[in-house]
Amino acid sequence: MAEVKVITLGGKGSSLSSSSVYAVATGQAQLRNDSSAIDRLLSDQDPPPSLKPFQIPFLKSLTPLEIRASLTFLLNKLLLLSNSTSIRTFLPNLICEILNSKFETGNFNSIELTEKECIAVEKSSAQVFGVCSILDHESAALASVVDAVAALSCEAAKGDVSAFSSMDTGDGYVDKEGIGVAGDMKVLLNGSKLVGKVQNDAFSKIPKINGRLREVVKSVHSVSRVALNSREEVYEGDAIPAVIALAAALQNLGKSSLCRAKINLESVGNESLKNSLLTRFESKCPNENVLRNAYKLALDSDFEEDNGKFVHEVNALLGTVWRIVAWEGITAFVALEGGELMSVKAAEVIDVNGRDEKVAKKGEKKKKKALLGKGTSLIVQLIKDRLQSKGEDSSDGLQVLEKWVEDLLLFFDPKEPEFDVMVQKVKEIVESNESRRLPKLPKGTRDFAKEQMAIREKAFSIITDVFKRHGATALDTPAFELRETLMGKYGEDSKLIYDLADQGGELCSLRYDLTVPFARYVAMNGITSFKRYQIAKVYRRDNPSKGRYREFYQCDFDIAGQYEEMGPDFEIVKILTELLDELDIGDYEVKLNHRKLLDGMLEICGVPSEKFRTICSSIDKLDKQSFEQVKKEMVEEKGLSFETADKIGTFVKERGRPRELLSKLKQEGSEFLGNASSKRALDDLEILFGALEKSKCVDKVVFDLSLARGLDYYTGVIFEAVFKGTTQVGSIAAGGRYDNLIGMFGTKQVPAVGVSLGIERVFTIMEQVVKDRNQTTRPTETQILLSILGDKSKLSLAAELASELWGAKLKAEYIVSTRFSKHIDRAKESRIPWMVLVGDKELEKGIVKIKNLETTVEEEVPRSTFVDELRRRLSL
Repeated sequence: MAEVKVITLGGKGSSLSSSSVYAVATGQAQLRNDSSAIDRLLSDQDPPPSLKPFQIPFLKSLTPLEIRASLTFLLNKLLLLSNSTSIRTFLPNLICEILNSKFETGNFNSIELTEKECIAVEKSSAQVFGVCSILDHESAALASVVDAVAALSCEAAKGDVSAFSSMDTGDGYVDKEGIGVAGDMKVLLNGSKLVGKVQNDAFSKIPKINGRLREVVKSVHSVSRVALNSREEVYEGDAIPAVIALAAALQNLGKSSLCRAKINLESVGNESLKNSLLTRFESKCPNENVLRNAYKLALDSDFEEDNGKFVHEVNALLGTVWRIVAWEGITAFVALEGGELMSVKAAEVIDVNGRDEKVAKKGEKKKKKALLGKGTSLIVQLIKDRLQSKGEDSSDGLQVLEKWVEDLLLFFDPKEPEFDVMVQKVKEIVESNESRRLPKLPKGTRDFAKEQMAIREKAFSIITDVFKRHGATALDTPAFELRETLMGKYGEDSKLIYDLADQGGELCSLRYDLTVPFARYVAMNGITSFKRYQIAKVYRRDNPSKGRYREFYQCDFDIAGQYEEMGPDFEIVKILTELLDELDIGDYEVKLNHRKLLDGMLEICGVPSEKFRTICSSIDKLDKQSFEQVKKEMVEEKGLSFETADKIGTFVKERGRPRELLSKLKQEGSEFLGNASSKRALDDLEILFGALEKSKCVDKVVFDLSLARGLDYYTGVIFEAVFKGTTQVGSIAAGGRYDNLIGMFGTKQVPAVGVSLGIERVFTIMEQVVKDRNQTTRPTETQILLSILGDKSKLSLAAELASELWGAKLKAEYIVSTRFSKHIDRAKESRIPWMVLVGDKELEKGIVKIKNLETTVEEEVPRSTFVDELRRRLSL
């Protein structure tokens, strides 16, 4: 007999887990009170204060498991409480003795306790948190096996597993736990030849439903861990929000699992076996009504604000869902292996009777050619080993099935020791470091592939065409610069610069943007006039949130040099509107302001000049925060008076059509006209808005005094493009004039103005536009699929014909296979418009068949002229 585990409570530095509480509650562990904890209590030898009869209050409906868990929690709490010196050693010793004697009811006789002991017991919240410990342990156990059971169902019912292809893009828009479930399902089903055919929400929603369970299980665990080990009084209400969320997740899991179990039943091939299993399923597996009523009882208890009853009912709901999941596993296993095991069992009986020695191998001969996934095959084998080890000798198949069901229900019972074997096996499969285990992306990064790359290349092509149209030449600079080059250029954002650990003898940092490297290049090479564009990645040591990345592309266009007044500024804004119009992303607006106008405004409001840049950084947050939040920052963190902050507030609320707001700001008596800086800005904007009107793009511009742009190097016009559609991505492009930046790197001051487009955010919008318009994007530009019908010996023929196609500059792929369906599937999957079919008959005749996939029309063409014929049909 295995040695019983002993758990010590109350020791210095010790902690109690829900798993330990569960072990005591199930009788798999004994308890011992730590001697140092007992020494802190009131000695039983001391004269006892007045005593009164007391019975620990437990609901009559509590199960023995729940009672024992609650007593374990109570005992631990009595030993831990900071005011435990008012409790006699009698009480914890009594509870420890009761638990170690396998006591299982709450109806023990009342005990004599002091007033303080009664209060300590009543305020312990033992019933709620004792049951929460069970919920924590059993729900965690459930979460550890539901993916494996669901994977068996995908195999048994040949479910479509395309929903498991989701990956973490790092942009904050994905369900992290759902992505984790999808990854684990891919590991379990890796190599399966059965899955991928039957579409049903019960399969496609597995990541979402199981992921939500993982999420709430973590929440319940966090609440339970704190309550179990806190030395202060705990409040039962703290557990309720997490348990409510668990109940909802269990309800959804139960419905999903029950649906898959029914699909599994339909997948059982042997009719007699199916009917027999169906009879047992209908009589023993909880149905939709049972599940619904269990959930309703839990909700009703919550509405009644009876916390003890509520957690008890949620625990009952958990038990209901456990049985459903167990039945899902049973039906999946029987659908996959039941017929074979039954046939082997029958063959063994025949062999014993001496009738046919060869029949015993019949089951092996009929073994499915289709293969299970690498993970699911190990789980199936684990179950088979358990069933075969039981040695059921009956020749009656129905009796064998009955025994299987009983054994498997125990196998899925978390109170059974063998359950841990299955959990460990699943954990080993999922957490293995084999090549099939998929790595994860760092936060704030994403992969681009197939259709995504096609959309991105289209965007880059449009952007490059617009840039070249305006006479710019390309420039590429290193991904990292000397740290001294970057520092001092970005104001408060300088903290987001990535420093390199391996510096190679120099202090280097990854580029934060493309503007500072451009300025460094111009100054370093003594250039006085330069139009350049650059498309490259930049890096931000940011905390990624929705729509924000730590690595992303910027598409920059800059004009450096002396030109006509406001000419470059106009052209840059015009380029931005051309870009966004041609990218066809939908409605947008370009918010525009002037840094000198901001400086004049701050001077008018009484802001000291040394605080201009830091206050501009606060104003720049107005697109994400209310003015009250920004005001609080300006006053409490940056030292402005309330009056100054309020005056700033009256100005930054001004926004409108460019000409209209400009006229308002230039009215006689305007404070802006009395300030030299702001008057110069208004004159600049007068020229700019006139040019934008003539170029027919001023309607896209909004004059907005709250636009500040946090970067230190801006000196003139500043602007920011914002998408106005439903996809929330924030600003998609920004820029402005920076006349002093280049001079910081050299002796010459070269004025410049530029714009930067964030392609990741634009790409997100373009993706959504494609979805909204029900459009599809081809991942390749392949025009022709060369289909060689034959085995690998025909590779040389494929090489010859494919080379002729490539030599004619045609975009072609080839495939060599004896299965015609494989050729068609490849063409349809990649949406290739033309096929060239070559088999033995075509070779004998000296022809090829050209097939139009859209019209399905086939034509025979001489092999010697098929390339020219294809060029003609493709109008090349």
